[in-house]
Amino acid sequence: MNTHFLNLMLTKLHTKPLAKTVPQALKRLMPLLMGKLLTPMTLTLVLTLILTTAGCAHFVPVEPQAKPASAAAIGMTSVAIQWPADRWWQSYGVAELNTLIEQALSQAPGLKIAEARMRRAAADAGLVESTSKVQMIGVIDSTYERFSKNGIVPPPYGGTRQLLNNANVNISLAIDFFGRNRALLDAAIGQVAASKADAQSARVILAASVAKTYFNLARLFAQRKLANESLSLREQTRQLVQQRVTNGLDTNVDLRQAESNLPGTRLEIAQLDEQIALARNQLAVLIGVAPDATKSIAPLFITTRYLSLPASIPADLLGRRADIAAAKARVEAATRSIDATRAAFYPNINLIAFVGFGSIGLSHWIDAGSAQYGIGPAITIPIFAGCRLRATLAANAADYDAAVETYNQILLEAVRDVADQISSTQSVTVQLTEQRDAQAAVEAAYLLVKKRYQAGLTNYLVVLTAENTVLAQRRQATELKARALDLNINLNRALGGGYLGDALPATSAQP
Repeated sequence: MNTHFLNLMLTKLHTKPLAKTVPQALKRLMPLLMGKLLTPMTLTLVLTLILTTAGCAHFVPVEPQAKPASAAAIGMTSVAIQWPADRWWQSYGVAELNTLIEQALSQAPGLKIAEARMRRAAADAGLVESTSKVQMIGVIDSTYERFSKNGIVPPPYGGTRQLLNNANVNISLAIDFFGRNRALLDAAIGQVAASKADAQSARVILAASVAKTYFNLARLFAQRKLANESLSLREQTRQLVQQRVTNGLDTNVDLRQAESNLPGTRLEIAQLDEQIALARNQLAVLIGVAPDATKSIAPLFITTRYLSLPASIPADLLGRRADIAAAKARVEAATRSIDATRAAFYPNINLIAFVGFGSIGLSHWIDAGSAQYGIGPAITIPIFAGCRLRATLAANAADYDAAVETYNQILLEAVRDVADQISSTQSVTVQLTEQRDAQAAVEAAYLLVKKRYQAGLTNYLVVLTAENTVLAQRRQATELKARALDLNINLNRALGGGYLGDALPATSAQP
């Protein structure tokens, strides 16, 4: 085939929209065809293109319905905020926590699953990309066959038994006239980008889960320490009541009330021990180790390191959260899948060639006279495939709509997530201030009540009430500090957890 002719035709085909490409290209090439390039091969190719253009499946546009939400529509603004660092957990200054998270990121099964899916998506993209490259396959076969005496094989082979031998190299190249292979590759690349973002999202969630579990374990240890202090305090009160009963200042009823508080406190300690064991088991699962490996972990409660709160939801959140990036990549992949299906309404053209040796019998198999070769186009025409292609296009449009609505849902959830963490953090900050004042007041009141009781100026019921109030305030202080720390971790996660993936194209219009 004339190479200049083929290159010229390819140039013409890529200059116009699909519906007008082939007729206009042929019109421009007719003067050339009537000249020295008019050969049997070129004429066959031209006639084939004319027939395939006429035989293409009837294309009926199927447009998607969904539209991606814009940042402005859901209240995002262009504001600069303090974004979490890649290893934001190091800001807490706990070396043991840093080690546990790094261990989880290196060996947790959940993260390895996400990474395996990413590698699978990359492999699938490689398979799609290979279809657009030159394919070369070697084939060697030798068949023992009896040729019919009355068939197409002439004497002296007709009616004899012979070995039919072939050794060929088959070469094929897909000519992507209408961009179908390119669109399929782009769709596969989009899935790779989505799987990469999924893996990063799993990394962020895993780090946050380890940090939350670790500090929850610290909270339980703090509560257990407080329960032990409560047990000691109530034992001291019981001894005080015992002395007053001995001195005839109180009755056995007061003593029984003082003694009844001790089993309840010991029960609380036993319950906290159970919760500590369960939290250790949960931490072991997160970092991918046996439960026994976390038995020595006894974290201390720390002061919350606050991440400055944004005044409003930043539009940069679109590129800072891995789950949004993954959803956006899937929308782009769905768009390219639609393009690929649209291109399938037009002919699929390949160039096929072979070269090798063929002979009857082994004696002349590799002789020069046994050489054989051939080259020509292979064209697949979707003549009566319109119904199937239109159904596929409708399915792709539905997939696109689903991908867009999933993106919108994830975007809305992300905005709500950040807003929730901001609102709760602001509220807990106020609660902590009020709780500190309340605890200072009840601690002072308890000391006064205890002194009055020792002096015989009040009864035990007043002491018991003041004591319970003090213990409740101490427990509440621990819970509020733990919640403030938990919200800080949630805010780091909600703001992307340090994710800085490759910039993905904004999805602002339908394909």
